Amino acid sequence: MLREQTMNTYRWLTVLCLAAAMPAYASSVFKPVELKDSEMAELRGRFVMPGRIVSFGLVMSSTWTNAAGDSITGSAHLNINAATVTPQFYVTTTSTTGNGAPPQTGTGTVIGGSGLGSGQGVTQSVRAAGDGNTANNNVDINVSQNGLAPANVVQSGNALIAEQTITGSSGAGQVSISAQNGGLQMAILAANNQGSTIQQIGAGNVLQGTVLQGNSNFVNNMTRLNVVLNNNALNNLGQNLNLNQLKGLRPAGY
Repeated sequence: MLREQTMNTYRWLTVLCLAAAMPAYASSVFKPVELKDSEMAELRGRFVMPGRIVSFGLVMSSTWTNAAGDSITGSAHLNINAATVTPQFYVTTTSTTGNGAPPQTGTGTVIGGSGLGSGQGVTQSVRAAGDGNTANNNVDINVSQNGLAPANVVQSGNALIAEQTITGSSGAGQVSISAQNGGLQMAILAANNQGSTIQQIGAGNVLQGTVLQGNSNFVNNMTRLNVVLNNNALNNLGQNLNLNQLKGLRPAGY
């Protein structure tokens, strides 16, 4: 019995010594504090340690295909890494001609929706006044932690400068891509009153909206953010924290 009490005493003394050796900031980790909503709002987008972002990219595309098989596509891409001097969007437009009969003029009417353009964050909408339509709005965020930036490739497409609009057209309609107010906008006005679609990104907001007034249309909007993180910065941070905790365990005189 005496031996067991002595061993327990040693264990408690060991625990107390280890606790005393831990730095004050380390002990605070074990005391959770509830954050207010206002404080959480200020932390949004700030959870990545400095130096961890190796590459950031944005890809946006919109495609409209009508009942005849005619299609029009607009796409834009941007990639920023340590070697980037000036961020630059590159834009392409492509079109195809279908084999079907020309679609009948759309007769549908969509009412309302004026407030959709003033939303904050991510706003997505599909409003239809026709039959047999398909519309997709997609926002993807891909985060990889391999620490490797994408290989340097020759940028394709037309460079988009501020306040410029690049257009393309086909039997499906016309696509317009523009850089305005520090953001990017991509819009398609479908032919034969089939409808319209728009994508916008900028000022911390993403908007995707489609209006369908005809029949048998296929619309696809996609915005993708690609982020590559460097694991080394995180590993070094963890190692430094561990070393700081071990410093308190060194015998006096070291």
